[in-house]
Amino acid sequence: MTRAFTSLDEIRDAIGEEIGPSEPLTITQDRINAFADATGDHQWIHIDAERAAAGPFGTTIAHGYLTLSLIPLLGAGLFSLGFGGAKINYGSNKVRFPSPVPVDSVLRATATFTDLTESSAGAVLTVKYVVTADGATKPACVAETLVVLTP
Repeated sequence: MTRAFTSLDEIRDAIGEEIGPSEPLTITQDRINAFADATGDHQWIHIDAERAAAGPFGTTIAHGYLTLSLIPLLGAGLFSLGFGGAKINYGSNKVRFPSPVPVDSVLRATATFTDLTESSAGAVLTVKYVVTADGATKPACVAETLVVLTP
């Protein structure tokens, strides 16, 4: 269930709380191939099932940046910000990929608001996302993102 926030005060009150996990998302080979085509990253560990079977992971794996790029999709199922103007992706402070995402993995995410600061452009919300693959011992992606909440 998506948690709805309707004010900066509600966000401030939620700082430090983990939201989630999200609904599951299966990482298919079609999604991996589409990402490879979109980015030009056709490394064999991502798209060549036969060669990848003999490689270090025993199968193809998702691009780390594919996993990172799914944060908006997974995050939309975790919370909504139903106030103010545009929500602008300002960037990331930290991104790590502690474990690979084998094809057909099921991903879920959690989000934790860690900071909210005022700026001349609007409020800047820092969100820590942890994306996990079912059965993995370490997260697939840990990312601290920044979003500007315009008035």
